[in-house]
Amino acid sequence: MPKDYYHILGIEKTASDEEVKKAYRKLAHQYHPDRPGGNEQKFKEINEAYQILSDKTKRTQYDRFGNAEPNFGAGGSWSDARASQGRSPFEGFGFDPEQFSDTGDFGDIMDSIFEGMGGRPRRKTREQGSDLETQVLITLEEAFLGVSKTLHVRTFTTCDTCGGKGAAAGSGFEKCTACDGQGQVREQKNTFFGAFSQVKTCEKCHGAGEIPKNACQSCHGAGRVISTRDIKIEILPGIEDNQLIKIKGMGEAGERGAAAGDLYARVRVAHHSIFERQGNDLIVRHELNVLDLLLGKKIVVPTIEGKQVTVEIPAGFNLKDHLRIPREGMPHFGANQMFSANRGDLLVDFMIKAPKPNAKLKKILEE
Repeated sequence: MPKDYYHILGIEKTASDEEVKKAYRKLAHQYHPDRPGGNEQKFKEINEAYQILSDKTKRTQYDRFGNAEPNFGAGGSWSDARASQGRSPFEGFGFDPEQFSDTGDFGDIMDSIFEGMGGRPRRKTREQGSDLETQVLITLEEAFLGVSKTLHVRTFTTCDTCGGKGAAAGSGFEKCTACDGQGQVREQKNTFFGAFSQVKTCEKCHGAGEIPKNACQSCHGAGRVISTRDIKIEILPGIEDNQLIKIKGMGEAGERGAAAGDLYARVRVAHHSIFERQGNDLIVRHELNVLDLLLGKKIVVPTIEGKQVTVEIPAGFNLKDHLRIPREGMPHFGANQMFSANRGDLLVDFMIKAPKPNAKLKKILEE
């Protein structure tokens, strides 16, 4: 049976790109192999579904020719009319909908047609590794300065024993007998269009055209194994919460030397006890005593660098507004935070504190 990618992600076919992404993040987090109760096979299916539905071109092709629309190829009103009568729109044409149960069947048939007309045959392909996503938590100070982090990602990695080839040392490879070394097999398909010769990737050699004489005992011929990969990444100054960093080729390893997927590290900046971030500006709350305000005393506020800055409240300043201290905020992403022109501001949010009442103070204020 074909895979229903919408069902795998638990979304409707009308789901928006954001809904697809949200469903993927939730399920990937739930079923990640590193988590208690994780499911490696389920995690792989979720990644596969996301790769199709997050790509507009692939999703359109899947929606048009995949099993999600079993009545494709029929005229709309005619198909709807026959369906309303409880009959298949292909009834009487010798068509079996199960013939199109594989997602790519219709596309494979059309490829075969064009190949027969002198078109380009399909290239041999091996299963490329899937892209992965992980999270890395940093502090606001680390986001300000930039930081190096080491990620520990458990996924498919290239087998060290055979170097990703899938064959035991010294055994080599032999031609696949199922496809005669072509990496593809031709099948006859009978459809309501007629009989077509269909070319498909060989299931025995996965498109390689050859198989190991003796499979590697560590990876059983797949060329990859499950292990934990340590990946060092550099997080530049000014990075914001929820930003993605792409590490090319550090995702899931492909089968038997096929290209690896990419790794996406989602940076999460932890909540800070003193500062609140607003773009490149930082907000700090300061308790202000009314008497200090009346006496015109200067205030001292902390900065993200661990220093303190002394400022004076201007006469007539509206305390409901933020008092802006220039160039004491966050750097622009990737810029040198010590270069003042590339930094945001520090905004002081005042909280008015009433003085404790006493007779002497009351008398002074009355006078």
